[in-house]
Amino acid sequence: MQYLKNFINNEEGQDLVEYALLLAFVAVAAVAVLTELASNTAIVFARVSGQLS
Repeated sequence: MQYLKNFINNEEGQDLVEYALLLAFVAVAAVAVLTELASNTAIVFARVSGQLS
């Protein structure tokens, strides 16, 4: 019975789960930002190319 109480109160793995969730959130945010940045960069290069032609 004491083993079960210790197991329930054990919080060692909690930090790892929190770091994994944070890392996943940062990865999703980075993909969203980089996708938007890529499309904006393509627009800028198209404008510059049009001006040079």
